[in-house]
Amino acid sequence: MKNSIKYISIVLIAGMALSCNNFLELTPESQGVAVTNTTADSVFFHSANEIEAALGAAYGDFKNEYYQLDYFVNGDAQSDDAYAGGDNPANFQLDDYAIDATNSNVSRDWRYLYSTIGKTNTILNNIKDLTPSQLSEQRKKEIIGEASFIRAFMYFQCVQLWGDVPLQLKEVKTISAENLDEIYPVLFPARNPRDEVYARIISDLETALSNVRITAEHKGIVTKGAVNTLLAKVYATITPTDWDKVSKYCDDVIAGGYSLLPKYDDLWNNSAENTAESIFEINYSGGASDGNWGVKIFRGLDWKKFNLPSNDLVAAFDEQNDQVRKNASVIFLDVTGKWSDARWPQKQYPFINKYRKFNEGSDQNYIFFRLADVLLLKAEALNAKGDLSAALTLVNQIRNRVSLPPVTAPDKEAAARLIARERRLELAFEGHRWYDLKRTGKAIETINQAKGPNGVLYGYNLTEHRLLWPIPQSELDKNQKLTQNPGY
Repeated sequence: MKNSIKYISIVLIAGMALSCNNFLELTPESQGVAVTNTTADSVFFHSANEIEAALGAAYGDFKNEYYQLDYFVNGDAQSDDAYAGGDNPANFQLDDYAIDATNSNVSRDWRYLYSTIGKTNTILNNIKDLTPSQLSEQRKKEIIGEASFIRAFMYFQCVQLWGDVPLQLKEVKTISAENLDEIYPVLFPARNPRDEVYARIISDLETALSNVRITAEHKGIVTKGAVNTLLAKVYATITPTDWDKVSKYCDDVIAGGYSLLPKYDDLWNNSAENTAESIFEINYSGGASDGNWGVKIFRGLDWKKFNLPSNDLVAAFDEQNDQVRKNASVIFLDVTGKWSDARWPQKQYPFINKYRKFNEGSDQNYIFFRLADVLLLKAEALNAKGDLSAALTLVNQIRNRVSLPPVTAPDKEAAARLIARERRLELAFEGHRWYDLKRTGKAIETINQAKGPNGVLYGYNLTEHRLLWPIPQSELDKNQKLTQNPGY
């Protein structure tokens, strides 16, 4: 009976897979497992064009709903930098730390991330079959490196959101009664401990670092600078933090030819793209086929927008007299007669200002990694290792660009607070704040002390269990090996 149930489940999945015409769609998205071989042909990729198309599809997922919208909702609206805004109940749950396992954002983000993981698995598991006459060895190495980075990037999102997650590294090549026991654990996996997930992320990034290019045509292609940046972030996030590794990979980025733009606003005024400060940037050409619709979610007067800048963040800018970054990050407009919100007056209503091309079919790029982020991570590492002077030199380099006076600190703890404040103001609305609070152990304390209008405590009640999301109920229903996070 047990094997019969397994077989029925797998046949249903196979039927869904076989109904797709495009080989890139042969993926049970919720598990990241591609059913790659539905014919007698044992070779999946037959040409360079096919595998380049597969890699292009994996890169293309940096333009899906997760990265156009949810990446910023998760990193900013879940923090003290923004309120949910808009009218989406699922976003309200994230904002209020009241998520449940049926939250639609949670289930779709799981599907998005594992779908991309499935695409990279197909590339990495089948590229070896291409001969040198079909694909040069150099290009094969580059594709392996780029796909490994993309898989690591997706798993880094997963492990930060859910903790223990299924570690899927294979695709199912054939489905039959004979291989039932072999493929069932692949299609219906258990959760792996987060340490194992981080180990795989690091392994993938080390593979990427050995294979990707130093430079590329634009910053949307994975280079060594992007890999080193993600390695620094991963080592800053794992427990215990490996500050030596953080420092090393930050140094490698800093030595990679990047430089801060002289003017902070030049990052956001669209006068240039793929600048010397940018390390990994999602490029849009605009129009119906390649437009960034996500920016319309954050700015505009046609309807109430998402990620409403918080009173607490604006007060933090004002406390430092940080007018340059405040003006670059937040714009106040009059929405009288359009909508209201108890947190801000209609005549002085804030929007995110870092993404300014909010027209239909926008060609607004998103910068995911940039040098200022790395310099401040390096400052954290230096401070953790006891070199306060060098740490604050980097902080003051960042502050000098926006005409703020240098800061000093009497001890490591005070310096850590200064660095955290600088990261908040420098990187506002770039999707980093929530994860910074979590990895530094400051999320509960900071969120529960966040202030709303008139400097009054906003009233959040973040608890330990709410630092991780629930496993989507839809996934639990499909896969009895999955277990739920505590508190849900």
